[in-house]
Amino acid sequence: MKELINKITVILVIFQEKEKIIIQCLKNIKKFKIIIIDNDNDLNLKKKIINNFNIYKYLTNKKNIGFTKAANIAIKLTDTEYILNLNADCSIKEEDILKLITTHKKYNNCFITTPTLYDKNTPSYNAGSFSNKNHKKDILSFDGDVCVDWVLGSAILFKKEDIQKLGMLDENYFLYFVDEDICKRARKNSMSVIQVKSSKAEHVHGQIKGRSRLKNIYLRTYNFTYDEIYYYFKNYNQIHNLLNLKKNIVPYFFKMIFNLFFLKFSKSIYYFSRLKAFYDFSKNFKI
Repeated sequence: MKELINKITVILVIFQEKEKIIIQCLKNIKKFKIIIIDNDNDLNLKKKIINNFNIYKYLTNKKNIGFTKAANIAIKLTDTEYILNLNADCSIKEEDILKLITTHKKYNNCFITTPTLYDKNTPSYNAGSFSNKNHKKDILSFDGDVCVDWVLGSAILFKKEDIQKLGMLDENYFLYFVDEDICKRARKNSMSVIQVKSSKAEHVHGQIKGRSRLKNIYLRTYNFTYDEIYYYFKNYNQIHNLLNLKKNIVPYFFKMIFNLFFLKFSKSIYYFSRLKAFYDFSKNFKI
């Protein structure tokens, strides 16, 4: 067991998660080598954590550089064969992590193993078909390990060597669709993505991060819109999402002004975020 533990580094990219959530996550993985990248530059949190846990490396960024860039930094700093990328709000026990590595070793050409996710003892969505297939996101029901198109990045175990061969995470993504993108690249290289029935983790979906509600709306809407456009543009050479946004520029603009006038700031920021994502993507990729 100790031999397997020494083969894994757990990487956590954090941004304004509640301290108690991070602490609980770390308690479960304290026997493993841990790398933390904080995109909020919270030095007080860093001091508390390093005083209570044995952290291999702990880096803080002065600005939020996004999940993808931060995760690539952590991956490059890793010196073990296996890496477990873990969200701070995903709680997984030591024995369940070891089941992931055991399963990974069991299957040839395996790229990712991921646990079966639960939300307060209720199974939750973790894996399925690629988005372009337009399948309903049903929770998988199966008796054993199952090979899927892609999995959420909440808790994924992979070899450092494998992700380096695939070219690391695509840093054009800020947060969304990067997990689907890396799985698509793996499948193109005849590597499998497997959800493990016997390994379990607790993950609460849709939790709001950050201290500002309006800022959260902006960050989520802007980054999801931008990342979605990029995902389809990159993988399917499709710009229908971009063209659809282009058609809605004028309606979105007036909706933004209308909601701002009536002090409906949440809706106003939503439309502003969509418009800005359209503008930025068009400028960056000259479309």
